[in-house]
Amino acid sequence: MLKGFRDFVMREDVITVAVGLVVALAFSNLVKAFTDSVINPLVAAAQPHATFGLGWQLGKAGNKATFLDMGAFISAIIYFLVFMGVVYFVIVVPYRHIQKRRGVTVFGEEPATKACAQCMSDIPEAAKKCKYCASEQPAPSGGQTLSAG
Repeated sequence: MLKGFRDFVMREDVITVAVGLVVALAFSNLVKAFTDSVINPLVAAAQPHATFGLGWQLGKAGNKATFLDMGAFISAIIYFLVFMGVVYFVIVVPYRHIQKRRGVTVFGEEPATKACAQCMSDIPEAAKKCKYCASEQPAPSGGQTLSAG
C-alpha cells in the first residue's frame, strides 16, 4: 500500500502540478500585494500631495486608501523569492536527484535523441543499440578517432 502511494507521488506529472500550484500561490501573493499596495492607491489618489517613506501618501495624510505602500510590495517580492528558493531546494532538487537515479530527466533539458534506423523510435543520441527493436546503431558522426603512430 505504501509502495503504491510512493509511486503515485513520485510520478513526474504529480510533482510538476504540485510545484506549479505552489508557484501560482506564491505569485498570487505577489500580485495581490502589488494591487493592494501600488495600484489601488494610484486609483484612489485624489490630491497630488506626496510624502516619502517606504511609500508615498498620495492623498490626505493618514488616509490608508491613498498610501502607495512600497514596503509591502518589496516585502511580497522578498517573500516570493525566498518561497521559490525553498521550493526549489527542498522539493525540486531532491526530486530531480531521485528521478535521475531512476533514469528519468525532470525539470531540465531533455537529452538529445535520434531516430532508430530500423523502427524510427526516438532513442538517446549516444545509444549503441535500440531498446525497442534491439538493432545496432551506427556510431555518432563527427567523432574523433585515435590513430596509432
